Amino acid sequence: MHEKINKWLWTFCFVLFVLVMGYSIYTTYIKKQIKSYDTRFYYMDTYIYVNLYEKDKEKAESALKEVEKIYKKYHELTDRYQSYPSINNLYYIHNNESEEEWITLDEELYQLIEISLSYKEMSEGLFDIRFGNLTDIWKKAIEEEKLPDEEELLSTKEYNDILLEDGKIYNNHANIDLGAVAKGYATKKVGEYLKKIGIDKFVINAGGNVLVGNHYGNEAYKIGIEDPTSKDGNIFAKVKANNMAIVTSGGYQRFFEIDGKRYNHIIDPMTLYPSNHTLSVTVITEDSLEADILSTILFLMDIDKGRSLVEQLENVEAIWYVSEEEQIVSTGFNEYLYE
Repeated sequence: MHEKINKWLWTFCFVLFVLVMGYSIYTTYIKKQIKSYDTRFYYMDTYIYVNLYEKDKEKAESALKEVEKIYKKYHELTDRYQSYPSINNLYYIHNNESEEEWITLDEELYQLIEISLSYKEMSEGLFDIRFGNLTDIWKKAIEEEKLPDEEELLSTKEYNDILLEDGKIYNNHANIDLGAVAKGYATKKVGEYLKKIGIDKFVINAGGNVLVGNHYGNEAYKIGIEDPTSKDGNIFAKVKANNMAIVTSGGYQRFFEIDGKRYNHIIDPMTLYPSNHTLSVTVITEDSLEADILSTILFLMDIDKGRSLVEQLENVEAIWYVSEEEQIVSTGFNEYLYE
């Protein structure tokens, strides 16, 4: 009896060993077949890094060119400071001299504005793309390192509303700011494009908007989260993930200080001043657009309210960096932490 059991155990162990070795050899073979192809470009006021893992060189290089076209398209559509030939972008919406009552928009821009408006209620008014005038005032203040005039800030409460209908926008010269959604939306579209053409192994970093596909070695990507108190770009945590978006919003890159108080570029439309609940917020979820929007909302929102909001959402986790001594996480965030 014992001999039969021992024989069975040895057979089981041998088969298991063969399977493990076979898988290891197969994985090593696949890794050798797959090569890395990357590119870098500058759109939406940030450097964008794209890394593809693919066996077919021609396919990868063609995909990288198409990826840049996608980012370029959304850069031009959401540009608030420059016009482009034959494009009714945000600059055109605000500054056009047309006598037409309604302006026809590119389908993608129309959809992006529509989606953005839908988050106003969830955010209790904190996420509001209608306050482009307020963004402009604080942009100038940060450049000049000078607090804006109070009356000038109060004047932004009188804004032109956004009215959409059948692919068109009412021509009242609304000053729309899509800075908190443009990168996330474009990155989402890039991820969808890559998977559609059969490239599912990739890493994209669009200025704090990270999107990863499947890992090229059947493992998990390790993504560092920047320490907002570090001047050298050090990280304070690492997360592991595949097929996820990891997006950080923070006021530590664009800001100025007066009398020891920091004024950053993420403005609360309710108070008309920058938010200072936390130094940064990082959101992890599957959708790059949702991660982009939520990271901004959570940065603007009181932390307790923000945690409550995250707990109500499916497949969303977040970490708030309040100070070197205090970081606050949502219930399931630690599952993503890489020790």
